[in-house]
Parts: sequence; structure tokens; C-alpha cells
Amino acid sequence: MLVLDWMFFAVAGPAVVFAGISKGGFGSGAAFAAASVLALVIEPGQALGVMLPLLMLIDLSTLRPYWRKWDGAAARLLVLGGLPGVALGAALYRVAEPDVFRVLIGAISIGFVAWHVAVGRGLVTLSKRSLPAWAGVAAGSVAGFTSFVSHAGGPPAAVYLLSKKVTKTQYQATTVLVFWLVNIAKFIPYAFLGMFTLETVKANLVLAPFALLGAWLGVRAHDMVPERVFFALTYILLTLTGIKLVWDGLT
Repeated sequence: MLVLDWMFFAVAGPAVVFAGISKGGFGSGAAFAAASVLALVIEPGQALGVMLPLLMLIDLSTLRPYWRKWDGAAARLLVLGGLPGVALGAALYRVAEPDVFRVLIGAISIGFVAWHVAVGRGLVTLSKRSLPAWAGVAAGSVAGFTSFVSHAGGPPAAVYLLSKKVTKTQYQATTVLVFWLVNIAKFIPYAFLGMFTLETVKANLVLAPFALLGAWLGVRAHDMVPERVFFALTYILLTLTGIKLVWDGLT
């Protein structure tokens, strides 16, 4: 059972602000760190259930600043692929134990850091040509699945969007639109799987101002804060939480 004590909110409050900043200004990629952090103190399914309505609130609050600044064609392909990815995630959740999700969330956290470090050091070279439409659907499918199991759909979507040579603002606006729609699609299976409870609703009511504050800060930080600084802190956070979650899940 989810216990809404001071320890929970001491962890959840800053984590939700961080998620808002990421989704509001830095392409959504690191927003899932909030779910990873929460999974350290509560069951993974509860962490996902607490975060989804808050992520949807952040999505809604950031749609207006980026309205119609997205790449519509890329967004359609990512959402088209995202829906079956969400369905696959829901099927896995029905049969998997909580420790499986601890390992998945932890592994995705560590993989996120490894991928960005590899790209930054030139160990992985992104395609210099625009990827074909089928690659957009495939990236959307992976994004839908990882989004369902850990709210971490950003990296797969980034691979496709960066190949399209979109601008920083187009990239941000497209991720806001895509994950707003994907999160809406996730809401129904989350509800049927029992991931929303009276306790998660109470937590959402208390944490909603933190989500809105983070989104407000993120929109303003979009043109002010160097991405390198933001993601350096993100990499440290995700590496530590990822290792801890994998260890807990395996032991």
C-alpha cells in the first residue's frame, strides 16, 4: 500500500519538479527519472501510476507554448507506432512481477545514460540521412513500450527526430505532442491494471503544483539553461538510481 508520509513527498516533490523541467524545456527525454526515483521508495507499478497523471498535466500545460511548432509528419509516425508499443507494455505488465519492472526501469535508466555518452563521444553515429517512414513507426513502437513500462519513451523518439534535422524548438514541440497523445493512450490500460488507487489520486492532488512549477520553469529554461548542464545532472541521477533498481530487482 502506498504510504503518503513525509519521506514520500520529500522524494516525490523534487522528482516531479525535475520531470516538469525536462518535459517543459528539454525534449522529455529525462522526465522518466522521476519514476525511477519514486521506484526506489514505492512499488514500481505505484510509481508509474503516480507519475502518469502528473506527466499528462505537464503535457497539457506545455502544449500552448509549442503549439503548431512541431513536425507533424514525424509526430504522426511516432504516434502510429506508439500505440502497439503501449499494448505490448500492458500485456507484459499483466504477467510480470514487480522485480521485473525494477530491473527494466533500472536498465532503461542506465541505457539512457550509456546511449547519450556514446553519441557524445562519437562511439555511436546517428544517421546523417533522414530515416524512412517505417523507421519512424518502429521508433514509435519502442517508445510506446518503454514509455508504458518506465515513462521513458524519449530516447527512441530522439533517434528518429534527430535524423530529420529538426530545430531545437521543433524537437521540443514534437515530443510534447507525441507524448501527450501516448500518455492519453496509456491511461486506459493503467486504469484497468489497477495502477490508479485512492492513494495515488491523493498524491497527484498534492504533487500537481510541483508538476506545474516544473513545467513553467522548463519552458523558461528552454532558451536559457545549457543542455549540457541539465543532462550532466540527469546522467548522475539516472546512473545511481538505475544501479540501485537493478540491484534491488535481482536480489
